This record gives sequence, structure tokens and C-alpha cells, in this order.
Amino acid sequence: MKAKDIKQILKDTAYPHTAASPEEMKCLTYLQQRCEAIGLSTRTESFSIERANIHSASLTVDGKAYPCKAYIGCGSGTVEGPLYYLRNTDDLSFSQCKDHIVLTDQPLNMWNYQDMLKNGALGFITFTGRYSCPDRDIDQKTLRPATSQGKIVLGVNINVKDAMQIVAKKGRRATIEIQQETYQADAHNLIAELPGQIDEWVVLTAHYDSTPLSCGSYDNMTGSIGILGVAERFVKAPHLRGLRFIWCGGEELGLLGSKAYCSDHEGELEKVVLNINLDMIGSIMGKFIACCSAEERLVSFLEYTADELGFPIAARSGVYSSDSTPFADKGVPSLSFARIAPPAAGSIHERYDTPDIVSPEQVLIDTEFIAGFTSRMANAVRCPVKREIPEKIKDKLDVYLNRKRAPKPQD
Repeated sequence: MKAKDIKQILKDTAYPHTAASPEEMKCLTYLQQRCEAIGLSTRTESFSIERANIHSASLTVDGKAYPCKAYIGCGSGTVEGPLYYLRNTDDLSFSQCKDHIVLTDQPLNMWNYQDMLKNGALGFITFTGRYSCPDRDIDQKTLRPATSQGKIVLGVNINVKDAMQIVAKKGRRATIEIQQETYQADAHNLIAELPGQIDEWVVLTAHYDSTPLSCGSYDNMTGSIGILGVAERFVKAPHLRGLRFIWCGGEELGLLGSKAYCSDHEGELEKVVLNINLDMIGSIMGKFIACCSAEERLVSFLEYTADELGFPIAARSGVYSSDSTPFADKGVPSLSFARIAPPAAGSIHERYDTPDIVSPEQVLIDTEFIAGFTSRMANAVRCPVKREIPEKIKDKLDVYLNRKRAPKPQD
């Protein structure tokens, strides 16, 4: 793979391709063709997600209408009541949600959502965007089943400029009206394999879906190109362990593709010695990082390997918000690689995630390091990474996957 090939792939896929959309299928077909061009056979596996036809959505605050988008899966109907701005996540702040429509700048994770409902919130308003940017884009959000836990109230998303205006004017009363029809649709994983000499596997993953506003060039066509580049290197090269490449769908909706794969193939995961996930590489600016959901020795091994190859890296133990996490949760040692751009030089989940913020040459450099590391894992006489997940990582997985609540920060 050459820089011109990467530039062409970024150009050809520079459109929003959300999970279970026609654009997702277009991108999937394109990646299949790229795999075939390097001699890699593929198969697809589908999984079901909730989508919606949203017929109407409106938000009125003190008689003024604000542009909004309904949350997919939040239901239909009308709700009206006093408005409350939730600034914090302490018990006192949540207690003020009772019988109010809540405007919040807190993440709509399961705990915050359930705390709002437990305290009697009638509905909710979130916002996205950046005040300093000229657009007034509104992201299409989904009330994930893992968040709602079957308890739904009406919710809309608005632009940050309107949210700031509502708070500045001390908005007092709000009305939300939504009409939508939900349905189940198929999203897809794309899978390719290069068997090795023994029945052990290294699995490489990268998600190819984007958010509704984003072309997904940086997040995460770069990672998709990265594992394609690794595959190209190994198509004709002997390797001891098998290599499996998975282009995951639905990552942006809660790691749905990798969760589906791990659930459907749980019995086969015993033969997987390591998962290597790529989520955002090749940015023009930024540092290269590795987050390891595995034994601490892997962090040191990565640091030694980086020194050997002359490739600076910041490695740590932890849980990464990407497709490595479902593998780690099933007991597979996992890590995610990423090149994290400074906020002003690398946008994600918005219209500014385009090929312009990606360097094809840097994608090649990053991929070369990842391929070198993969080769060490695939060809080691004995895989040096213990097939166990440390207790501190299990604890972080429980928090990330909402099985337990994170302790509140100490003052």
C-alpha cells in the first residue's frame, strides 16, 4: 500500500456511513473490493440494531421554537413542563429534576440518565457542537437500550449555541413533541482470515462506521486502512498464528459490532491470544498511544518494541472506549492503538472529520509499526502475553460496561 492508495481510499469513503444505513453497505462493499484486490477473501455477519423513521420533532422554550432532533428510541408524544438546567451530578442537583424537563451538559450515560428518571424528570434536552464553529449542526442521537434499561422519556438534541441562549435567558418552560416509528435493521461486520501454522489467532479490529454528521475519515477509516495494510503485508508472508481481520460496524452506537462478534463466537475466543484494535491513526498532528487491557508486562513490551523500532509511543494499562473492550471482557488480552490529535487539529463526530486532517504518509508510518508488532505476536514461539485479565482491568471493565458505578472523585 502506498500513500496515493490511502489518499484514494479516504476520498472514496468521505461521506457519512452510519450503522445499518445504505451508506454503510456502500462502504462495506468498497472495503470488500479493497480486500479482494490484495488477495483477501471476506465474509459478512449481520447483527440487529434499533433505527427509526422520525416524522416530526419540536422543542419550544418560553414560546420560542428551537431546531432539534429527536433521540431515536425515546418514544413518541408530547411532554410539557418547567425547565431545569442540570449542571452537576451530585445528589442535590439530581433532586431538582422532579417534574421538570431537564437540559443537561452531562454525558447521557446510563447512570446519569437513570438518576434523572429516578428523580422524576419528565424529558430531557442535550446539545452538541462547538460554540466557536460557524455551523449550527445538530447530531442525530440514539437513546441506547443499555442506557434506557427499558425506561424511556422524550428527549431531543440541539445545537450548543441554542443551549447557551436558553440558559442565558433563564428559560422557564419547555415543550417537546415527537413522532417516530422504530424498527430493527441490520448492521454488518466484515471478516477476513489468514490461517497460520497452528490453531491460535491474533485478531485485528477497526470500526468502519461513522456518526451521522461525520465523514469518518480520521475516526475511523484510518484504522480500517491500517488493518487492511497489515493484511496486505501478511497475505503472502508465512506466519505461525492465524490472523483474523474484523471491520466492525456499529461501534459509534456502543461497540455493537464487536459485542455481536464476541457473543456469536464466544467459543472460538479461547483460541485468540490477542486482540489488536486500531481506532484513529495517521493524523497530521498528535501522539501515538496504546491502551492495554492485559497484563502490565505488555505495556513494557510495547515500550521496548517502540524503542527498538524508533517509534515514539505512550503506552498504559486501562480500558479504551473502542472495539478492544468487548474482547477484553471475554477474557482476551486486548489493546487499542491510536494517534490522538490535539483538539484543534483533529475533529471527530462532526463535519470537520474529513481527509484534510489525515496524513497518508503518517498512516503508512503508523501501520508499519503496527505490522511489526503484529508480526512479533503472530510469530512468537510462545505468545508472550498471558491469557488473563488483571483484576484492576476487570474492575474498569465493570465500570465502563455499567455493571458497577465509578467511585465519585475525592476532593
